[in-house]
Amino acid sequence: MEHKAGLRERKKNATWELLRKTALDLFEESGFEDVSVAQIAAAAEVSKATVFNYFPTKEDLVIGGMKHHTGDAARIVRERPKGTTPHEALCGHYLHLLEHGAPQVGLTDNPVFLRVQRLLVATPSLLIKAMDYRRQAAVLLAEALIEEGNAPLTSRLVASQLLHTQHLLVEVNVRKLLAGEPLEEIRAAARAAAEHAFGLLEHGIGDLMRRGTEPPPPDTSYTHDGCRVEYHHHAESEVEAAAEQVLAEPVEDMLQTLANPDRR
Repeated sequence: MEHKAGLRERKKNATWELLRKTALDLFEESGFEDVSVAQIAAAAEVSKATVFNYFPTKEDLVIGGMKHHTGDAARIVRERPKGTTPHEALCGHYLHLLEHGAPQVGLTDNPVFLRVQRLLVATPSLLIKAMDYRRQAAVLLAEALIEEGNAPLTSRLVASQLLHTQHLLVEVNVRKLLAGEPLEEIRAAARAAAEHAFGLLEHGIGDLMRRGTEPPPPDTSYTHDGCRVEYHHHAESEVEAAAEQVLAEPVEDMLQTLANPDRR
């Protein structure tokens, strides 16, 4: 029984790898948006249902792994030692991942990881999905903090700031990787960047970047409340022009257009 279970598991893993590799090949060749799940299934010689059994959405074929990490921050904070802040726990964990070159912090030159990152950067719909996974992570972290009795607003602010800081740090690492910078150089700079970023969170930004010179003249294309000066004027002019065009149209033509919208 154990032998059969092992064979089944290996077969499942092999199918998973085949589907993902096939999908990445097609996405790189034709673009994520222009490849259907049916095409992926045909190229892998499996049914469309089989693809969905392994990857519930097309996006999962590229960034489905992110889904499994949305609860990481909440778990780390829940398990932190007594007397430790969420900031200390997540900063320490991030630095630990940097030391081990974990994919979660963008410090790996694994070819599949790099392929995924290139697709992610080039595909708006994948970026939106990735942003949603990050949003879910922040929600779960905030819920963990609220469960401890912390104020909801403070919990959400802390969760958002901590995870957004981490995301920006990872983004810098990935961009350097994709630009071809040596991994060891990125790793060295990544630790200094992390200590700086988490240090700003710890000590605050309220007194940073205080202006030492006079500001430039106000932008006259905006009103005091932030609206463009001519925005409303343009909008009203367009409405007036459209109304005049309708009123100038013969009544019979208007009636025929209303009766048959496909006429035009």
